[in-house]
Order: sequence, then C-alpha cells, then structure tokens
Amino acid sequence: MKIVSYNVNGIRSAISKGLIDWVREDAADIYCFQELKASLPDIPSHLFEELGYHCYWYPAQKKGYSGVGIISKQKPDEVIYGCGLEQADAEGRVLQLIYPKFRLINTYFPSGSSGDERQSYKMEFLNDYLNYLQSSSNLRQSPIILAGDYNICHQAIDIHDPKGNKDSSGFLPEERAWMDRFFEAGMVDSFRLINQEPHQYSWWSFRANARNNNKGWRIDYINVSEPLKGNIKHAEILPHVKHSDHCPVMLEMMIK
Repeated sequence: MKIVSYNVNGIRSAISKGLIDWVREDAADIYCFQELKASLPDIPSHLFEELGYHCYWYPAQKKGYSGVGIISKQKPDEVIYGCGLEQADAEGRVLQLIYPKFRLINTYFPSGSSGDERQSYKMEFLNDYLNYLQSSSNLRQSPIILAGDYNICHQAIDIHDPKGNKDSSGFLPEERAWMDRFFEAGMVDSFRLINQEPHQYSWWSFRANARNNNKGWRIDYINVSEPLKGNIKHAEILPHVKHSDHCPVMLEMMIK
C-alpha cells in the first residue's frame, strides 16, 4: 500500500498547477491533503473520482483557510470528521478513516509563525492532541498511521539552519520536546527509520530562492504506531513534485 501526504497550499491552486495529472501518474492508494483553503462546494471531487478515488473533505469553517482531505481507492469502514477539540475542528484540522487493518489520521497541525497568540494555541493543540491520541488508542498496540503537516522539525538534521532557527516557530525547544513525547508514546518516524541522510526537506520558504538552494524544513510526516513498524517497506520525500511550497512525502507499507 502506498500512502502520500501533501500540504497543497490550496487545493484549487495545486490543481491549476497540474495536481490531477500527477495523481493520475503517481497512482498511490491514498492521498492525505492539508491546507485545502476551499469550501466543500468549491472542491472538484469529480476530478479525483474519475481516477477511481473515494473523496472525503473536512474544510475549515472560515472560508479560504486550513482544511484537510483524504482520497482513497479503498472505501473505509468509517469516516470520523474531527477529533473533539473545538477550535481544531472549527479549523478543519483532523480527518480520520478507519480501515479493517489500521486507522488513518490526517492532521494539519497549527503554525505559530504569525505571532504569540497562534504559537500559544499551537502548544495548547499539541498537548491536547497527544492526550486525545493516547485516550482514544493505545499507540503501542493499535495500528495507526498519522500523516500530515506537523509544522515542526524534530531534529537538527531536519532543518537547513538549526542554529539560525533555534528561536523560530517550528523548531522551538518546546515543540521539539513535544515530538520527543509523541515518539516516546509509541509512534515511529517512518522516514528516519530507514533514511538518515541530511538535506532532505518537505517545505521551503518562497523567499530568497530557498527551494532552488534547498534551504528547507522537514515538517511533513507519515508516522506509524509501533505495531506497524515492521510493515514499513519504503519512505521517501518527493522534492521534484512542485504544486505547492511543500512537496509530497510517501510511505509504502505491507498491509496483510
């Protein structure tokens, strides 16, 4: 099974830049999209359905903001919209699909880069969300895939300039400490499990020609719970795919 996570920075914008043609060629089993920036009537589901996908969207209540979606070749047993955290659900941040062999969670974690208020909310969300995950599942025993834009670089290897960004939202000590707790709770960084090479990023600023110079951040993940660790076959970042300021991240697993 091939799963892709991709912050598209506006689903309609990404489509205008060739997203549909790329999905047709790439043909993964599941795509988890973040930052839809579109209301439900404005999302052209039929373009994905024509490729054989079932479509599930969870837009933010605020027009043109946030939102997540999943398209899947296999119809899930159940779809869960949200996670019960009021502000996160209003912002369309969590969408869950239940399959016979695993639970897939697509999450668009808040960014704190716009100021202190959003940074405070980001930390509140992180703490509440980990509590939610631990209360709703045993991360050491339940098969869970948690894909999304986490808006956090976990380690120095995950950012082009760790010293220069030590005080930047997305690489703050308290955010990285949360990632430590997240992995200690029973989740596995599927990409780093099999790939320890530096200079591999999933997001680049639009400023200073950052993408061409590969001055990026690895903030997009497809992490799995411990029961699925042995099912990981391959994980990769796809920087050549350019419909967004992010690029897709991919995970291949054996699901029996």
